[in-house]
Amino acid sequence: MNISFNQPKLLSLCQSFKMKYSIDHRSPVPLHAQAEEILRKLITEDIYQNGKVLPNEVELAKLLAISRTTLRQAINKLVFEGLLIRKKRTGTKVNQSTVSSKSNNWLSFSQEMKLRGIAIKNFELHVTWVEPDEQLVNFFEIKPDKKLLKMERVRGKPDGPFVYFISYFHPRIGLSGDEDFKLPLYEMLEQEHSTIASLSKEEISAHAADALIADKLQIKFGEPVLVRKRFVFDQGDRPMEYNLGYYKADSFVYTVESRR
Repeated sequence: MNISFNQPKLLSLCQSFKMKYSIDHRSPVPLHAQAEEILRKLITEDIYQNGKVLPNEVELAKLLAISRTTLRQAINKLVFEGLLIRKKRTGTKVNQSTVSSKSNNWLSFSQEMKLRGIAIKNFELHVTWVEPDEQLVNFFEIKPDKKLLKMERVRGKPDGPFVYFISYFHPRIGLSGDEDFKLPLYEMLEQEHSTIASLSKEEISAHAADALIADKLQIKFGEPVLVRKRFVFDQGDRPMEYNLGYYKADSFVYTVESRR
């Protein structure tokens, strides 16, 4: 009796899950990367935020129509990032402190400014195709004769610019140069090119403005600027963007929070 009573309910739950979360086996995006993105969405649901254990690997792999090995690869990534906690006999649960603090999240410039309520003006936007230097060849792991799309933007408040961005993108993304780069960058890459930015590594340093930077930021030659290098990787940990940001020194505060 119990089995026949629960079967319709179980079937309904499976159908509901598949309507919200599914793997596209024809997509060029690797299966483990798609599974990882689904898990990131799944753990934001209230029931899992409130402590409910995720479906076990066998059930979840069947629902997504992928192997347990593929699913485990995605789960391991989130465990490594501290988003999930996995324990024997109790299952896999959301790490409450990590997700609620959002300390591991990072945003595009447009999203950052929007959250802070800062109105942003685009002063310059240029898109060109260039041959990579040795540093870009090594980062993207491409041949020296493979041209890259280079995007330059000068942005700031309505009363003046405060940052000059230079971005280079991996050819695999398939950018044509005709995209609307006024849109939030990572949203556009995901929606139009199925490329999801998953990991960002950054370096911060101080420099004196050369003639080009001084002109772009409307400051004096030699004035201090903060330089942020951002190395962006997709869900398969493949390099997708090499970004340089030159900020007016009095307009940029970098905050780091550490907890032991």
